[in-house]
Amino acid sequence: MSQMISAELVDLALDLAADSKEAAARVLAQRMVALGRVSDLDGFLADVAAREAQMPTGLDGGIGIPHCRSAHVTEPTLAFGRSATGIDFGAPDGPADLIFLIAAPAGADDAHLSILSALARRLMDESFTSALRAATTADEAAALIRGDQNAPAPDPDPAPDPHPDPTPDRPLRIVAVTSCPTGIAHTYMAAESLTRAGQAEGVEIAVETQGSAGFTRLDAAVIAAADGVIFAHDVPVRDKERFAGKPTVDVGVKAGVNRPAELIAEVRDKAARGEITEAGARPSPVEAGGEAGEGYGTKLRKWLMSGVSYMVPFVAAGGLLIALGFAVGGYKVSEAPSVMNHFLWTDSMSWAALLFQVGQIAFAFLVPVLAGYIAYGMADRPGLVPGFVGGAIALDIKAGFLGGLAAGLIAGAVVMAIQKVRIPAPLRGIMPVVVIPLVSSAIVGFLMFLVIGEPIAKLQSALTSWLGGLGGANAITLGVILGLMMCFDLGGPLNKVAYAFAVGGLSDNATSADGSFKVMAAVMAAGMVPPLAMALATTVRGRLFTPAERENGKAAWVLGASFVTEGAIPFAAADPLRVIPSAMAGGAVTGALSMAFGCTLRAPHGGVFVVPLIGHAFLYLLAIAAGTAVSAGLVVLLKGLRGAGPEREGAPGDPAEPKVAVAA
Repeated sequence: MSQMISAELVDLALDLAADSKEAAARVLAQRMVALGRVSDLDGFLADVAAREAQMPTGLDGGIGIPHCRSAHVTEPTLAFGRSATGIDFGAPDGPADLIFLIAAPAGADDAHLSILSALARRLMDESFTSALRAATTADEAAALIRGDQNAPAPDPDPAPDPHPDPTPDRPLRIVAVTSCPTGIAHTYMAAESLTRAGQAEGVEIAVETQGSAGFTRLDAAVIAAADGVIFAHDVPVRDKERFAGKPTVDVGVKAGVNRPAELIAEVRDKAARGEITEAGARPSPVEAGGEAGEGYGTKLRKWLMSGVSYMVPFVAAGGLLIALGFAVGGYKVSEAPSVMNHFLWTDSMSWAALLFQVGQIAFAFLVPVLAGYIAYGMADRPGLVPGFVGGAIALDIKAGFLGGLAAGLIAGAVVMAIQKVRIPAPLRGIMPVVVIPLVSSAIVGFLMFLVIGEPIAKLQSALTSWLGGLGGANAITLGVILGLMMCFDLGGPLNKVAYAFAVGGLSDNATSADGSFKVMAAVMAAGMVPPLAMALATTVRGRLFTPAERENGKAAWVLGASFVTEGAIPFAAADPLRVIPSAMAGGAVTGALSMAFGCTLRAPHGGVFVVPLIGHAFLYLLAIAAGTAVSAGLVVLLKGLRGAGPEREGAPGDPAEPKVAVAA
């Protein structure tokens, strides 16, 4: 800790220079830049803002902990600021007066992360925070944080237990797991908060912190002896099945920080009622992230997105390798013999064939992975085997992408049905290893081969033929529809449906030029428009955007060029009624123009970096530029109509520009 903070990184009058969380982060980050701890101020602040957009970093007790891992950080650094008026970091109990900016390098080692976690735990100590509020000099505050100067000892007499344990022979035993998206602060603060609450309640509690520095699993004997479990997490709990059969409370990580006593009380009540979570009845990975009372339509969407999310890396790897093979060796590379039998080290055609054949193998996993992880989203690990089997059958009978969707849903449904059957206790041990894979695979195979496989294969063939014959007004209309879908939810379900539709056609026609390649081109072009448009808008009319949005705009240039539609999400979240319609308009224009120009694309990802693989590349870039201009123009117009931008005069980084009053 001694190397992480010094007096130069402390500001005890932060309110004099900052009145918002963005301004506070900038002021503290500037101190890091001055000491050479941060190499790019704007890039680092963009990473801080991106982390803040995931979840507010304010905590009860007047604490704000903006933090991130960033490539612009040269060494782990901590800056501290104190504000007399308070700065809003989204905490339930109001503004924060103690602000800690934690900067971790992208490749921070375990030791540094452990030191940062130690600070996070100390923040839960009231005597430590009280001493920081009373510090009169920057040197004194830095010494407290480093641990050079001890805070006053807390009251040794804890309050009496308001919920005495009903078991006289031993206290309640709880195991807990905490985790957060970055694994730096909230993970360890929740662990410390739960531990302190357990001590106050007379409860034995053991916490497993699944942070960025890795994690040490709780001893199996400790889990077996526990009376209940608390999951306080914002990312999936690893090896969650270890805790099956215990009374369980499952909440977000901030609940572990803010209300640990309530969570312990809830576990106590569940244990007293004998309410347990059966291994076969655990929520699936996708269902666990849903809200209570969700309809099946919402769950279906999440199941499908589970499959698509796992499929995309195979799509990108296989599709790009195939496209590179075509780029190096031409279209005849698809007819080349196996490189196992014919490969010349000095022959470019041999290298092209190698790229193409590796890409084909990677692409062949697309449908099985899609089906397998749809089933996984529905039924957890038992769904993987029948899902993959059903997906492989879909490929074998040429049912393609649609067959994979059907196979995944059927496999998940079959496993869920089997899990509801009451099984004698002696047989439960072999259910997930033998019985469920055997029975579910047999049922899925029967249905795919003999019942639904042929109709789906015919539908897939008809769809492929239709795409191949697209032209004129039909193609332009499809381009408009795909463009609207890609830009409506900016990486959400509709966006993924349009993308999956394009990839499905590409996978079925990887060796022949037809309408499928036009669809892929239109989808990628439209998906690039929203972040590029927001980047352009923040460049030409920065006054209409907040400092954080202007910083996000810089990153959006790269995200848009790389076909990462999600780069526009921060803008849409802040102003959806203006940003989303503008993005959709530009996406529709780009999709229509791409189809009208007859642009083709064999690679399913890559953005501008695969321009050499695009048919009619100049017209393709023109279509993207036109859509970007339309979206940027509309969002600037709509934001301008509401009056002057959100910035106050004199805000950091704002050019001197008079405010313009707009008549009501």
